[in-house]
Amino acid sequence: MRKTNTMENIGLKESTDSVSNKKKGGIHAIPELAPQWKKLNLPKILKRKAAFTSVSQNKCLYEKEGALGHENHRERGSLPATIKVIKAARKADNFVSFNWVGYDIYRDDYPKTIFDEVQYSTWTEGLEVTEEKKKWDNELPEELQELVAPEDSHYRECALQTAFVGTPLPIELARKGVEVIVFTGLHLDWCIEGNTRLARDYGYLPIVIGDATGCEKPEDEAAAMERINNLFAPVISADTFVELLEQPV
Repeated sequence: MRKTNTMENIGLKESTDSVSNKKKGGIHAIPELAPQWKKLNLPKILKRKAAFTSVSQNKCLYEKEGALGHENHRERGSLPATIKVIKAARKADNFVSFNWVGYDIYRDDYPKTIFDEVQYSTWTEGLEVTEEKKKWDNELPEELQELVAPEDSHYRECALQTAFVGTPLPIELARKGVEVIVFTGLHLDWCIEGNTRLARDYGYLPIVIGDATGCEKPEDEAAAMERINNLFAPVISADTFVELLEQPV
């Protein structure tokens, strides 16, 4: 009798039900694992030295009062999915690095090219905010703050789409011997995709938690997940991550 392939089962599990569901984004947009990832023993890979990396999960994107609160990410599922992932990672001895990469839309003090200058200024056009509000916008939501440990690393992303340029993240990962990087955060088609591409180019094994991420618009998420999944890294759900992490190898 043919033994069932674990990766085939996972691939089927991650398949979306319909095109209409994909338009809803989040868990509905997670694609079937690409053929190359089905060849992997993901439970075994997730036992290697690993890092949890949250990108741009700030109040400005999750709270109604936030500068980007209109994107409504609090109601779109990425926050509880992230919480599920970090709680599972905390219990795993091989997760040796926890990183919180901040997202700052107020970039007056950033070094800028002329491209950066016009793009960054567009993000905050029409906003009149105090320094106190800027600080609040850049904080983690309360639920994530409760899960931060004293030894965790905090960075401020200063490149357009990656924490691998201009932050100590590469040194943190190298010194701790990290091989696998599990990504959560926003925006999926920008910072998450950018960091995933750089992670691959630097020789890491990135895994994206699809329902713990999000684009500006939910209807853009299926295409972004398919692009990442087809070319750069497996895209799986938070539930699948927990299941894989708990599997014996």
